[in-house]
Amino acid sequence: MSTIFKKIAILPVLFYQYFISPLLPPMCRYTPTCSQYTKEAILKHGVFKGGWLGIKRIARCNPLGGHGHDPVP
Repeated sequence: MSTIFKKIAILPVLFYQYFISPLLPPMCRYTPTCSQYTKEAILKHGVFKGGWLGIKRIARCNPLGGHGHDPVP
């Protein structure tokens, strides 16, 4: 049952990756990208914790934030 919720939760991320991201120049300061990180976090930790990790990562992805390799914990 929780797998269904995870798949539903990553649908907006997949939409962004396939339809919006190709139209924008590469901007992410981290690897993996913020959208890939969010998708992996949701699949690994569940909708709530993974979603929270994704939100925190997106908030860090700014000129004053860090950069480099930042895998899902």
